Amino acid sequence: MGAAAVAGAAWAATLCLSGCANLGYYWQSVEGHLSIMQAARPVRDLLQEPQISDRLRQRLVLSQRIRDYAVRELHLPDNPSYRRYADLHRSAAIYNVTAAPAYSLELKTWCFPVTGCVGYRGYYSEAKARAEGDQLAQQGYEVSVYPVTAYSTLGYMNWAGGDPLLNTFLGYPEGELARLIFHELGHQVVYAKDDTTFNESFATAVERLGGTRWLQTQAGEAARQEYAAYDERRRLFRELSRVTRERLQALYDTPGMTPQAKEEGKRKVMEEFRTEYAQMKAKAGGEPAVWRGYDRWVREANNAFFGAQAAYDELVPGFEALFHAQGDDFPRFYAAVKKLAELPKEERHRQLKEAAGG
Repeated sequence: MGAAAVAGAAWAATLCLSGCANLGYYWQSVEGHLSIMQAARPVRDLLQEPQISDRLRQRLVLSQRIRDYAVRELHLPDNPSYRRYADLHRSAAIYNVTAAPAYSLELKTWCFPVTGCVGYRGYYSEAKARAEGDQLAQQGYEVSVYPVTAYSTLGYMNWAGGDPLLNTFLGYPEGELARLIFHELGHQVVYAKDDTTFNESFATAVERLGGTRWLQTQAGEAARQEYAAYDERRRLFRELSRVTRERLQALYDTPGMTPQAKEEGKRKVMEEFRTEYAQMKAKAGGEPAVWRGYDRWVREANNAFFGAQAAYDELVPGFEALFHAQGDDFPRFYAAVKKLAELPKEERHRQLKEAAGG
């Protein structure tokens, strides 16, 4: 889930008409997003059409139950987002590019007038994303290019119909579909410029808290069991990735090491990661197909992958602790997060880490 990759680009395009080195990138963002908006149709209209499949009809009805729940129970924005549907006839909405140095997990950032600086760059064309990745690799970066099924325009496009439901994620298991919608709507509640980790961790906390409530109160037993298996695999993989990130960070922070020693240390850490993943997968079991996505991540994992994943995980415990400190009350929680967003980046991170520790 790449938040607001297009929002910043679209606004930046309007500011660069007189000349801008990145104008080509901005225009591909604008054109790509407009093509999605043009393909979207109101869900209420689609549900009146007899020719749509029963499967699509069921998923659209479910999506609107989730959308209503988001407003009613989670106090997320009540606006046009996720009230329309678009079939893109492809499996990804955009392709994100992330990059990090050879011996660091600190992501390269790109800056936009509205969203500020973020640790990724989104493309509607996989070929263009990989071309960007190749250029960054030639500059010495480790690069990750990966498909993104949904993104947020931060509410800036609600006047034009809002962010639509997409075929790229509508077929997710019920619990995961609910979490994704809650995550993307969370970006419309609070957004801090130049702080990808804060923004993504907050939205991830919203999706986890809201998703848990949805499954407990709205979903059937079959959906809960399906999601439990799905989420357990994700939990195991995230924990293994967290441990690997800590090993890499400790290695890179070790003073006095030569590049050769760091390279050898990194090679050993990555060998451990892949060995422990194979052991984890064998112990957890399940059909090979359910691990296919994780297999790809493990095969391609590098500093850029681990750096990007950290943005979605690092501050989540702090946000969850803050939610509980606010009496598990979503409006109070959002108000507290908005106050945090007004603080300097280092201070807001410090407070969240302290909250998690407490």
